Amino acid sequence: MGIRVVFLLTLASLYFSGAHSATFAITNNCPFKVWPGTLTGSGGPQLSLLTGLELASGASSSLNVHPPWSGRFWARYQCSKDHFGKFSCSSGDCGSGQIACNGAGAIPPASLVEFTVATNGGRDFYDVSLVDGFNLPISVTPHGGKEGCHTTSCRANVNTVCPLELAVKASDGSVIACKSACLAFKQPQYCCTGDFGSPDTCSPSNYSRIFKDQCPQAYSYAYDDKSSTFTCTGGADYAITFCP
Repeated sequence: MGIRVVFLLTLASLYFSGAHSATFAITNNCPFKVWPGTLTGSGGPQLSLLTGLELASGASSSLNVHPPWSGRFWARYQCSKDHFGKFSCSSGDCGSGQIACNGAGAIPPASLVEFTVATNGGRDFYDVSLVDGFNLPISVTPHGGKEGCHTTSCRANVNTVCPLELAVKASDGSVIACKSACLAFKQPQYCCTGDFGSPDTCSPSNYSRIFKDQCPQAYSYAYDDKSSTFTCTGGADYAITFCP
């Protein structure tokens, strides 16, 4: 087989295997330092930023994702190391004891951005989810896509209206995160489990409506699909902003 034929076959293989990569640009607009975390789903390899990094206020970072890929992003804050060198965060911690989450997800409550990135410019799916509760405002903006490709966000600070029974407080008494009702009460009507395990039987609760009123585009409970799932075709890149 000639070199040219091998070269063309290699290009074709890369194209049809989804060699196009999506770039995620992550920006911290919060007035304090955050440590973004990532988690790849479905047992895939974790992303190249070692699944955790530090962003000062106003700083940005970017990484490339090779599709097909699914996973999530979130932010940790109020983080530090103890005298043994163990890293931990008051909000959004992943429990790894390191800046890198190493395949561990966010310990709720945490605001999540969830993605499924398709091969060859196919249909990507993305959303902002407060199903696991809220810790920081967050937004997603696609760039360069062809169809759909709308910004989605939770721009409000839900912590300011969080009911006391859902509130997570720092040592100074300030609210740093807001639990979901499922996390707080572990009852099937809030978790959409058991007899409430379908869209027909699990409805919004008074608690999920608090999240929805503040962030209409975000998932407020498990079956909040109609107003909260977004799609984009054409091989878009994505900007993720904390405290947009």
